[in-house]
Amino acid sequence: MHAAGARFVIGIDEVGRGAIAGPVAVGLCLVDASVGAHPAGLRDSKMLSEKRRVELAPLADAWALYTAVGLASADEVDGIGIVAALGLAAKRGLVALHEAGASIRESVVLLDGSHDWLNPALVTPVRVTTRVKADRDCASVAGASVVAKVHRDTLMIQADARLPGYGWPGNKGYGSSAHYAAITELGATDMHRHTWLKNTT
Repeated sequence: MHAAGARFVIGIDEVGRGAIAGPVAVGLCLVDASVGAHPAGLRDSKMLSEKRRVELAPLADAWALYTAVGLASADEVDGIGIVAALGLAAKRGLVALHEAGASIRESVVLLDGSHDWLNPALVTPVRVTTRVKADRDCASVAGASVVAKVHRDTLMIQADARLPGYGWPGNKGYGSSAHYAAITELGATDMHRHTWLKNTT
């Protein structure tokens, strides 16, 4: 990416897309040619243990010039749909980068996957490159994945204190059989994506 003329690359990846509870989170990791080698072992968060992700997140944050995590709530996912919610979360992340001093205008955004779901959410388009398996092959996207995953997991663990009984410290809001059983017994909460539950409970 840098060799192609981009001064900065913003790796972006999302977590929580398939969960039935909790926000969708979009991680952003801005790097340039000066950052040097990425932290040893940094890879897509799905390929790491929870313990290793927690260890790597601060290393990724220190390695990158800037990192941010944007969120869209379960209620927003219900209201506008998951793809638009991803765009909203990423937009919030870009605003956080800009407010921290990052130059979005001089950056190329590297999105994991084959679809640009970001620009439809923005008033001013950014330069986007999509790449399948970028979370596996590109350190900036892997860093974004790890930072976002640890941030979202922490939110779900903390939510268990307010809304116990759903097993969020373990399932992180994903639809395990025990999670569905808890919804049947206790009902859905404001953390649940209610439109996702209509055909499953």
